[in-house]
Amino acid sequence: MRQTVLLAFSLLLACPAFPRDAAEFAAWVRSEYGVRANITYKTASNVEQKLDVYTHRDKSTPRPTVIYIHGGGWVGGSKEGTILSLMPYLEMGFNAVNVAYRLGRVARAPAAVEDCRCALRWVVRNAEQYGFDTDRIVVTGRSAGGHLSLTTGMLSESAGFDAECISRVKPKVAAIINHYGITDVADLMAGKPNEKGYAVSWLGSQRNKEEIADSVSPIHHVRKGLPPILTIHGDSDNAVPYSHAVELHKRLDAAGVPNQLLTIPGGGHGGFSSNEVSMIDKTMRSFLKSNGFLPD
Repeated sequence: MRQTVLLAFSLLLACPAFPRDAAEFAAWVRSEYGVRANITYKTASNVEQKLDVYTHRDKSTPRPTVIYIHGGGWVGGSKEGTILSLMPYLEMGFNAVNVAYRLGRVARAPAAVEDCRCALRWVVRNAEQYGFDTDRIVVTGRSAGGHLSLTTGMLSESAGFDAECISRVKPKVAAIINHYGITDVADLMAGKPNEKGYAVSWLGSQRNKEEIADSVSPIHHVRKGLPPILTIHGDSDNAVPYSHAVELHKRLDAAGVPNQLLTIPGGGHGGFSSNEVSMIDKTMRSFLKSNGFLPD
C-alpha cells in the first residue's frame, strides 16, 4: 500500500496534465498502472528475496522493462527507498522491476551478485505474464546498485554465479545504466589506498576474499559483445572513486563495446543539483533512444 501511494504522488508531480480532483487522480492511477509488491523470486540464507513489479495495464504489446537495483554499499538500503528512481522509466512507457537482495549482514559477498542474477532470470521467466519485452531489458542502479547492475548485465553464465537460480533460461540484457557504481571491488578492500568500510564489511573475513573481489569486479568482465553501457559519475565522489568509472570506460572502449561516460564536474556521490539531474535525464533518454528503447 505504501508503495502504491508513493507511486501515485510521484506520478502526480511528474504529469503536468493530471486530473486536479483527488478522486479523479486516484482513478487515473489505478486505470494506468498496476503494482505487485513483494513477490518472492528466490529463497537463500533462509530468507525470501523479494521484488516489486510496476506494469502498465495495457499489455497488448510487451514493453521495455527496467530492472532497478538499490544501493547502500551492499550492506544497507532497500527497494522501498528507491521508488522515485523508477519514475523516469515509467514516464517513458517502461515496465519496472524493483529488486531487493541479501545484504552483508545476511550473507557476505558474492551473495548480492547471485541474487540479482536470479532476479534477471525471474524477469525473463515471467515475461509473458507481466508484459516484459525480453529484447529490451535495461538494468540500472546507483552506487552498489550500479555495481550490481553491471555484474547482472556483464557476467557470463560461466562466471559461476547462476547456480542457485531456478530457471535454465539464458537471459539477455539490452543495456546498462550505471550510476556511480563500483567497478573494482579489490580497490576498496582493507589496506588499499581507496579502502571503504562498506566493502570491508561486505567481503568480511573470508579467506578467499581477494579472489571473490576480483570475480565480482566489472573491469575483469569486459569483453566484446557486451550490451551498451552508460556510466554517470561525479568527479569529486568520495564514496566511490571516479577513477572506477574512467577505468571501466577505458576498457570498454578498448574492447569495442558501445559505451558513454557522463562526468558531473565537481559532483559527489549523488545529491546532484536540479540542472545536473536534468542533464542526466536528457542523457539517459538519448542513450535509450539511440539503442532502440524509445520511438523516434
